[in-house]
Amino acid sequence: MKTKIFCDIADFETIKFFNNKSLVDGFTTNPSLMSIAGAKNYKNYSLKILKICNKKPISFEVFADNFKEMLTQAYEINSWGKNVYVKIPVVNSKGNFTGPVIKELSDKGIKLNITAVYTFEQTKKIYKKLNKKTKSIISIFAGRMADKGKDPLPIFKKSLSLTKKNKKIEILWASTREAYNYTQARQINCNIITMPPKIINQIKGFGKSFNTMTLDTVKGFLIDSKKSRFSL
Repeated sequence: MKTKIFCDIADFETIKFFNNKSLVDGFTTNPSLMSIAGAKNYKNYSLKILKICNKKPISFEVFADNFKEMLTQAYEINSWGKNVYVKIPVVNSKGNFTGPVIKELSDKGIKLNITAVYTFEQTKKIYKKLNKKTKSIISIFAGRMADKGKDPLPIFKKSLSLTKKNKKIEILWASTREAYNYTQARQINCNIITMPPKIINQIKGFGKSFNTMTLDTVKGFLIDSKKSRFSL
């Protein structure tokens, strides 16, 4: 099974570039990435992106914190395009499970990307609320787990085992930290991995021999030392 690659970015020019690359199957954004990209008006900026990215799946996240406003924003975001996935956090800032929001939207056929997932228990709760006929993504934050010394693989394996019989519901490897994460995701048959542009570009170098890597490294050190005009 192919592990699809999504680009985790909100920068317009970067999306424009990767939208034409077959290596990239879709895009994920979040409010933080939108802010970094310089978006002043959330809707207008999103619609600008959708003018160039109107086929590949792309996720836009709600930024409301109460369920009623989440639903209002979700219906609005969903109306922007057929390729749009509405991103809903698994809990709000008070720690309340967004199950009622997930269920209402999923039952109405709205494609969702449930984000900020860290445990298999959360995956199970989400899975119960999702309409099994509606396309959905569950985003598990592998990199942030690893940053805290926790192994994300057991959670992924259990989650993938839970959803494997339903092709509409996909597990996404989120917060990618290094290119090797792509290999790890493929080894466990994870449906999707999302990664920043820098790491996507590193994947192009897969397959290099260790000897070539050694030479490239030594040459790089030599070039830098010459540029710096070091002497002893």
